[in-house]
Amino acid sequence: MESDSTTRHKPRGRVVMLVDNGVKGDSRVQKAARSAADAGWDVVLFGVSPDSQKHSWKLGSAEVRLIPKPTPLNPRRHDMRRPFPRRPLAYRSPQVARYRVQAAKAWRSDLAFRQASVKAAKAGHPGRSAGGSTARLLVPRLSAKVYSKWVALRARETTDLQKRRSMLDARVDRTTTAMWQLLMKERAWRRLTPNLWDFELAFAKHIDALKPDLIHAHDFKMLGVGARAAVRARAAGRPVKLVWDAHEYVPGLPPRHGRWLPGHVAWEKEHAVFADAVVTVSPALAELLKEGHDLAELPTVVLNAPVLSPAADEVAGADPVPDLRELCGVGADTPLLAYVGGINPVRGVETIIEGLTLMPDAHVAMVSVPPGKPYAATATIAKLVDELGVGDRVHFLPFVPHWQVADFVAPADAAVSPLHHLANHELALSNKFFEYAQARLPQVVSDIRTMSEMVRSTGQGEVFRAQDTEDYVRAVKAVLADPERYRAAYDKPGLLEKWTWEAQAEILDGIYSRLLPDRPKAAAPAAEPRADAHA
Repeated sequence: MESDSTTRHKPRGRVVMLVDNGVKGDSRVQKAARSAADAGWDVVLFGVSPDSQKHSWKLGSAEVRLIPKPTPLNPRRHDMRRPFPRRPLAYRSPQVARYRVQAAKAWRSDLAFRQASVKAAKAGHPGRSAGGSTARLLVPRLSAKVYSKWVALRARETTDLQKRRSMLDARVDRTTTAMWQLLMKERAWRRLTPNLWDFELAFAKHIDALKPDLIHAHDFKMLGVGARAAVRARAAGRPVKLVWDAHEYVPGLPPRHGRWLPGHVAWEKEHAVFADAVVTVSPALAELLKEGHDLAELPTVVLNAPVLSPAADEVAGADPVPDLRELCGVGADTPLLAYVGGINPVRGVETIIEGLTLMPDAHVAMVSVPPGKPYAATATIAKLVDELGVGDRVHFLPFVPHWQVADFVAPADAAVSPLHHLANHELALSNKFFEYAQARLPQVVSDIRTMSEMVRSTGQGEVFRAQDTEDYVRAVKAVLADPERYRAAYDKPGLLEKWTWEAQAEILDGIYSRLLPDRPKAAAPAAEPRADAHA
């Protein structure tokens, strides 16, 4: 697949983008690849295949390639060791435990069959005795009973050990984690999260074959992959530039187990020093990255802003923007709130639902239904809706393409964002924030740091205390009482213009141009015609 691409450089050079997902659900990555290609760069975007096959398609002039990523290093080291001395009675693995339990059940089942066959034969039924007289089976039955109890004991020990091991937070785990951090510092991920090697081993040969001029690594996992590819190229005499696009604050992520966070922090720390430029999603996160990695300069902020003029191939075949109020079955006079996003415990959706009990006339459009399987927490929210008796005023609606969101929610009276206090919530302005703004909707947001500061500074909405339903209702009522006051904030000259991806793409292209000054921006190859997102 790579051989064709290596021969077709565009005048400005080749950009290889890397992301640790399947691309289709990541609007920032898609927008970055498409806009860079529109600016004249030869863009190949590598993502992770959902199966064992390679997949490819086009995003405008950019090419997407999904690469299979085997995970032989996913098993943790303790899963391949004997359980002694922690639980000497435990089996070597849960698989062995399941086998032993099932084998013991099979033995007892067979003994029961043999005994039953004798009784059935004596009663004159068809068949024959399977050698199961009561006397003959006495010792085997007692043995099977004792063996089953022994197996059950060892299986319970195995399960208990797995539970203890799964989070890697027992005293011995904490001690060894601290030891590796002390001894290896930023190299400690090799011991704490060795599965990160799987990304490097899956993507390295594909990146190297393309001989990129610039590598754009999205987020922390692909930072290491991009850094290592850049180092290999530099050692071979090719001065490849590396751009790290930091989407999240790694120390603020919820850990999956006791070694996940220190391992990923170390991975990021070791590889950040190889970046020629760093971009991120908010000024607050830029400051933390500069301080945490001792960067020479403050990272450039590229906001998660929406595309106002999607390309013709994006809108081709897409349905027209649905009528929000028609889908909700409400007229123009009904107070309608809009929420766009996933449903999980930290997004504060419960606050929206509980608030309806104090606002009997209000409805809420929950644009939260993904294609395929719904979010795991959706059932919990649906149950809460039923318990509170507000089912006729909560409208679960499917997602629309990212370039339709602003027009889709525009008929609402206000947009709500009830996020809980988490480190990464505090630091970023979400893409939904900008989509609500482009819809010119007053916003009701929780008091997470960056978003609440922006809302207060612009006057585009009201702020409430996170997880405080009464304060949320106060804020919503204030907005609904005078929505035009808040909409007027969007009239500030230049505000909405800079909150577009088109404006952010210029910033990103400026970084590429600074790193590769011998590749000036010429008349870009005929970009695909742009559609009117408001059509």
